[in-house]
Amino acid sequence: MAEYSKKASVKVEETMHEMKEGKLKSGSGAKVTSKKQAIAIGLSEARKAGAKVPKKK
Repeated sequence: MAEYSKKASVKVEETMHEMKEGKLKSGSGAKVTSKKQAIAIGLSEARKAGAKVPKKK
């Protein structure tokens, strides 16, 4: 299993919360309903913020 930093975990938690509230949007502006997509967005944001996140495959 991959190791994620605390900062990455917090980012993913925030995006999941946004998704559940219906406020999370994808790059194209569509509403995100998939848990997997919400996690991917959270990890991407964490990566941009400089958190320790494994590279995309």
